[in-house]
Amino acid sequence: MELRQNIADFLSALFGVYTLIIFAAIIVSWIFSFGVRVPYSRPLNAVLDFLRDVTNPYLRLFRRLGLQFGPIDFSAIVAIIVLQVGGRIIVNLIAP
Repeated sequence: MELRQNIADFLSALFGVYTLIIFAAIIVSWIFSFGVRVPYSRPLNAVLDFLRDVTNPYLRLFRRLGLQFGPIDFSAIVAIIVLQVGGRIIVNLIAP
């Protein structure tokens, strides 16, 4: 029983970390959309590439739904909600 709880806790933490990574990617994209450009920096570009590479495959699933109304794209919000609800369901199924 303790193994199942440990797995559930680990998955819950993974869902939480991935949600934070999605939030970071959203904030960075908002900063760039307001015209803020940072000078070339290798470490910063590595972080930005990481955020894009990790979040784009998941967010692309929701961007296909056409949830963009004017300049606001609601697909990321829907993606986070689905991730949190799906994560809770999975964790509750695993945990005793």
